[in-house]
Order: sequence, then structure tokens, then C-alpha cells
Amino acid sequence: MVAQTTETPAAEPRGASVIVNVIDVLRCFTAEHPVLGVTEIAAQVGLHKSSVSRILATLEQERIVARDEATRKYSLGLGLIAVAGPLLANLNVRRVSFPFLNELARDTGETAVLTIWDGAESVSVEQIPSIHQVKHTSAMGSRYNTALSASVQVFLAYEEPAKTATLLESGAVVLPANTEATRTDYLTRLERVRSTGYAANHGETSVDEVGVAAPIFDHRGAVVASVMIAAPYYRVSETQLRQLCTACIRAARQISLRLGAPVI
Repeated sequence: MVAQTTETPAAEPRGASVIVNVIDVLRCFTAEHPVLGVTEIAAQVGLHKSSVSRILATLEQERIVARDEATRKYSLGLGLIAVAGPLLANLNVRRVSFPFLNELARDTGETAVLTIWDGAESVSVEQIPSIHQVKHTSAMGSRYNTALSASVQVFLAYEEPAKTATLLESGAVVLPANTEATRTDYLTRLERVRSTGYAANHGETSVDEVGVAAPIFDHRGAVVASVMIAAPYYRVSETQLRQLCTACIRAARQISLRLGAPVI
């Protein structure tokens, strides 16, 4: 019988992991030492200079580091922004959105939620609960993959069409009675979301709940989050639903402008 220690990655020495070595190299660059040579990095991470050179060459190809031809030293490259961009955007949008979510919850009397897209699910990252005793709230980090959810509609409306089709066909995003006909109807619905600037779920995923959502754009004009209002169904008439949609759109636009989005 083979002992478990020969099978588990934890038994490997730390230096055997190429990924760990790459991370160690990147961590050498600091605010105090933004420019480093191969010899300096090798001394810090305890690797041979040839190994460090190979790591840096690969990172340079991906623009994660940049080399100064005159000094032959390295610094962090702009490619890191592309890697960290989604995280930075999500962190920034949460901070920027908070006062507008507070205002939205206060003005509508309902729960205001900020969600982000995780590839196939809408994820709640901030929430201001309704002041009413009867209200709809969710735990931070709650995920939604139901196609009729208001926030999911918003994200799919601005997703690449091929990606949206794949998510629907595979069932990764759940569409009731998932057939070619219902998918076609749903795609038409997403076109309306783009043209109106909001999505509504008037008791479609739960007979007890209403949800409306609107997209938040960043300085590139890309959708980075959505503002959502959640309310009990019995409290929302058709007229009140339109009012909630208007308030949601207004909050999303205010946040978008703060993020540097073009004037909408």
C-alpha cells in the first residue's frame, strides 16, 4: 500500500512549486524597491540566477514585468493591471456605491443590494436592508443563477452573446422549461433590458418577491456591477414597480458616473 505522503502535494518541498517561485519573485518588487536586477531577486528568493531569469523572461512576455534595456533591470508591468483589474473594480465599486445604496434604501423603503458577476452567477457584495419589518434580504455572498433573477438578467444582457447562449444551453444559468423556443424568447427579453436600462422580476422566481436591477458601468463603459432593489410582492403594484425601476436606474447612473463612466 502506498503511503499518503507520497501522494499529497503537501509533502513536496516549497521550492518545488513553480507557482510559488513565481509569486516569490513578484513579491520582491515593493514600493521601496520597485526596480530590481536578476542577482538581487535571486538572493532574496534563494534561487539560481538562471531560474530567476527564466521566470522573468516568461513574465516579461506576458507584460507582468517590464525590463529596462539600459540597466537590464526589471519592474512590475502594466499586465498586472489586466490581471487585478476585475478585483480592483469590484472593490472600488463597493466603496463608491455604499452611499447611493443607503440613499436608495431610504427613498424607496426597500432593500438595496449591490451585486457583481462571477461568470455564471450574480453575487451579493453589499446590502442595505429595508426599514420595514417585512422585507427581503439575503446573506452577503449569496449567489443567484436563475435566469429570471433581475440581476442575472442585467449581467446576461451585457454578456458576450455566445457566452450567454452557452450558459443557457448548458443549464449553468437556470431557465425554466429550457427549450430552444424559451431561450429565443429570453434573448428577446435581454434586448429589452439593454434598451430600457433595467430588468424586472415581478414574482417570477418567487411568488413572494419582486426584484428590479440596473447596470453599473465603469470608465471603459463595461458593466462591473448592478444595483438591485428587493421587496415583498404584496407591497409592489405595477405603478410602484415602475417607480422602483426609475429609482434603481437613477442610483446605477450616479454610481457609474462616479466610476468615470461616459455620460449616459
